[in-house]
Amino acid sequence: MKIRIEELEQKTLVPGFWDRGDASQKVLKEKTHIENLVETVEKAQRETRDALELLDMASAEKDEATANEVQAQVPHIEALMRRLELEQMLNRPEDKLDCYLEINVGTGGTDAQDWTEMLLRMYMRWCDQHGFTCELLEQMEGEEAGLKSATLLVHGHNAFGFLKAERGVHRLIRISPYDAQARRQTAFAAVQVTPDIDDSIHVDIKKEDYDRETMRSGGAGGQHVNKVESAIRITHKATGFVVKCQTERSQHENERKALKMLAAKVYEYERSKKEAEFAKNYESGKLEAGFSSQIRTYTMAPYRLVKDERTELKVSDVQRVLDGDLDEFIEAYLLKQMEKRKASETKDKLL
Repeated sequence: MKIRIEELEQKTLVPGFWDRGDASQKVLKEKTHIENLVETVEKAQRETRDALELLDMASAEKDEATANEVQAQVPHIEALMRRLELEQMLNRPEDKLDCYLEINVGTGGTDAQDWTEMLLRMYMRWCDQHGFTCELLEQMEGEEAGLKSATLLVHGHNAFGFLKAERGVHRLIRISPYDAQARRQTAFAAVQVTPDIDDSIHVDIKKEDYDRETMRSGGAGGQHVNKVESAIRITHKATGFVVKCQTERSQHENERKALKMLAAKVYEYERSKKEAEFAKNYESGKLEAGFSSQIRTYTMAPYRLVKDERTELKVSDVQRVLDGDLDEFIEAYLLKQMEKRKASETKDKLL
C-alpha cells in the first residue's frame, strides 16, 4: 500500500495534473483512502503490541488494575480489526465504486408508500453517518402519503461494496397510522443497488435498445416543476429495466444521467447473472415485493425487533436501525458471503 501511495504521489507531480478534473479527483480519493487504511493498519499493530506488553507486565506482577486497563482497550482494537476485515472482503473492482440505490413500493397500499419513504430516510441517514454524499435522482410521491419510488446516487469509497448488502425486499410490521381501527399491517418495499460504473467500463446501449418517455417532474421545485416535461423515463427492451431521472432542469441532462444509470444496471446484470446469489437477490427487484422474498423484517408491533432473514441477526432497537445504524447487518452479510466464498473455494480444490 505504501508503494501504491508513492505511485499516486508521482502522478500528482505530473504537469497539468490539476487540470484533469474528475481524473485528478479520482487519484486523490484513492490516495487518501489508502493513506487512511495504512494508518489504521499501523494503529492496530501498535495498539495490539502495546496491549500485549501491558498484559505480560500485569501477569508477571499480578497487577489486576493494569489487566483491567488492557481489557478496556480490547473493544477498540476489535473495531479496528473489523474495519480491516471489511476492507479485505470488499476486494472486487466494483466494490469501491459509487452506487445507485433504488427503492420501489411493494404490497401494502398507503403503508407501503410510507415505508418506502422511511427506507429512503434510513439510507440517507446511514450515508450521512459514514461521510457519504447522496444525490436524489428521482422520487415519485404516493397518492395519500409517502413515496412510490426513489433513486439515490451515493458517492463514497466502497459505497457499492457496503450497500449491496441491502439488495432485496424489506418488510415492515406495525400498527398502521392510516387505519382508522388501528390494526396491525404489513408493508413491503424492494431495494436494488447497482455500481456507478466509471469511464473505464464501456456498455454499448443503442437508441433502438430502449424506449424513451418524457414527463413532468413531480414534487417540490418551484415553477419549473409540473410545467416543463424535463423528467425522463427509459425502459430497456431486453431486460425490462426502467430508470428515471427528474432532478435536473435540462431534459438532456436528465437523459444523460438516466442512460448512465441504465448502463450500470445492464453491466452489473451481465457481469453477475452467472452467480446464483446475484440472480436471487437482483431478481427480487422484479418479483412482487411480498412475503416470499424479504431479506429483512422490521417488527414494531406486537414486539420490537429487526431480523435479517439471511444471517439470522436480530436487533431489538428498531428506531436505531431506522435512524441509519445498519453496520451490524452489513457486516454480518459480508462475513457470511466471505464464508460461503471460502467454502466454495475449498470444495473446488478438493474436487
